[in-house]
Amino acid sequence: MQAKGHVFKFGDNVDTDVIIPARYLNSSDPAELAKHCMEDIDRTFIDRVQPGDIIVAEKNFGCGSSREHAPIAIKAAGVSCVIAETFARIFYRNSINIGLPIIECPEAAKGIEAGDEVEIDFDSGMIYNRTKGAQFQGQAFPPFMQKIIAAEGLISYINGKK
Repeated sequence: MQAKGHVFKFGDNVDTDVIIPARYLNSSDPAELAKHCMEDIDRTFIDRVQPGDIIVAEKNFGCGSSREHAPIAIKAAGVSCVIAETFARIFYRNSINIGLPIIECPEAAKGIEAGDEVEIDFDSGMIYNRTKGAQFQGQAFPPFMQKIIAAEGLISYINGKK
């Protein structure tokens, strides 16, 4: 499995209320949530994000409430992977459960800038910054996690889809 796209860069402590503001939680429709993804931190995000793009952030990405709406909004917006120095644990679990690949890699979080073209090999955990010609070793996904992501989430995986 691989991901390739351009980077949107964010700092420390991007919480779930910024990823998908609480005023939109009356919907559980992924397409509706995607329309408001990141709007309180970057109003132009949803207009600029393209399928396959990647979010890179610093420490504690996804902190705050335990809502699954946050990774659902990111995935539905077309983001193929989130790379961060660290993730809030519940966000990490929710992301894998809904099939959104995320990788902790402090070196990549520091060495990748907004707009860079990045490619990720989930089998090896390698992160390639094609813009700068740099590479970073992230943690590879274990095979069972790759199967969950390939199935588009835990429920589909359990039900034998994909």
